[in-house]
Amino acid sequence: MRLLERMRKEWFMIGIVLAIAGAKLEPSIGVNGGPLMPEITVSYIAVATIFFNSGLSLNTEELTSALVHIKLHLFIQIFTLAFFPAAIWLLLQLLSITPINEWLLKGLQTVGCMPPPVSSAVILTKAVGGNEAAAIFNSAFGSFLGIVVTPLLLLLFLHSSSSVPFTSIFSQLFMTVVVPLIIGQIVRRYIKDWLERKKPPFGAVSSSVLLVIIYTTFCDTFSNPDIDLDRFSLILILFIICSIQLSFMLLTFIFSTRNNSGFTPADTVAVMFCSTHKSLTLGFQSPDPGSVDVHVTGVV
Repeated sequence: MRLLERMRKEWFMIGIVLAIAGAKLEPSIGVNGGPLMPEITVSYIAVATIFFNSGLSLNTEELTSALVHIKLHLFIQIFTLAFFPAAIWLLLQLLSITPINEWLLKGLQTVGCMPPPVSSAVILTKAVGGNEAAAIFNSAFGSFLGIVVTPLLLLLFLHSSSSVPFTSIFSQLFMTVVVPLIIGQIVRRYIKDWLERKKPPFGAVSSSVLLVIIYTTFCDTFSNPDIDLDRFSLILILFIICSIQLSFMLLTFIFSTRNNSGFTPADTVAVMFCSTHKSLTLGFQSPDPGSVDVHVTGVV
């Protein structure tokens, strides 16, 4: 009985393990062009569902209050788009003398230059009772900033010029983030009393959608078994990524919980997830054959 209760409580973590295992067993189901068609169901429908869900569950006053929390927004955006990539660059100067695969290091720098995540930060912030409205704003605002800032960061740190499909990325973010959020807020006005009586499981819905995103992401990973990487480099880079994640989360926790920070505990949760997680929403390609090319269709 205790085991079942524990499993119900930790269903999301169990779901992550099952999603990864399922992707490993049959990756062809969730790859682009496969039966699940993640290029549509994930990139558009899943993300739109998450933000419609957030618009439906949040009070308009909470969203309005989050918009004017300038100090919080500055902290998150400066950390993720300035401190994060600069810190990764310094770390890679040390790692460049090690035998780690050069392209793994460049990949790490590329991810470090990406904007905050579109969906995962919102879901994780909501799951632990953080400031969901602040997470929504910074996820959306950071993604729009990333259209311009990320290519500049890649040029600075990797000396790689890139062409960005600004219009298509902007329209995708607008249609999957802003529009569903607004529609959710409009619908909420008409069914607010029903929502307060029934209290639908908004968190469980968003978490379930995130599991689908995780599944399709790992399907893409496992569908390409011919990546020429030595095991030492791969294991070491995984250790480095986990260490970076934990260190940055600790750092943001320390800074956001100081007496003069002006942040509430709920704000701290949003800061920790939005500042230290990275999105793969951008898709751009460098015209230089010798530079790093990035083309990502998934949304995390």
